[in-house]
Amino acid sequence: MERATEDAATVESSVEALVAVLDRARLAHTPAIPPAQLRVLTIVAGNRHTNMSRLAEALDVVPSSASRLCDRLEATGLLRRVADPRDRREVRLLLTSASRRLLADLQERRRVALAEVLERMTPEARQELVHALQAFEAAATEFPESGLRTA
Repeated sequence: MERATEDAATVESSVEALVAVLDRARLAHTPAIPPAQLRVLTIVAGNRHTNMSRLAEALDVVPSSASRLCDRLEATGLLRRVADPRDRREVRLLLTSASRRLLADLQERRRVALAEVLERMTPEARQELVHALQAFEAAATEFPESGLRTA
């Protein structure tokens, strides 16, 4: 168990470096979108049937907090709320073309930033990293509470 704990500390440190690279790519967008709002857009992008209660659950916040986030995104033209055609009492959340462009641009900037770091590694080290990350993802998706999709 001690070795696993040491490995976990190393992984944690590496993940912090990874998050820093991804965050720099996010902050390069002007104006920078706050992480909570970006999380909302990512959740809505991942499920076209997202409503306010599903969003609040995914964010692990109360519905009023989710609604305030949506208010801000709607005010900036990044999100639309529409009545669900199947149940008019439900409000569906939809991305706008601006938010889809923003997410695509962010994904591209993140990939470029990651590629810059990966280019500093040897091809062998990159391949080992990819295999290790795939194994980590497989191990993490064995647990439904991990929040990862088991597609």
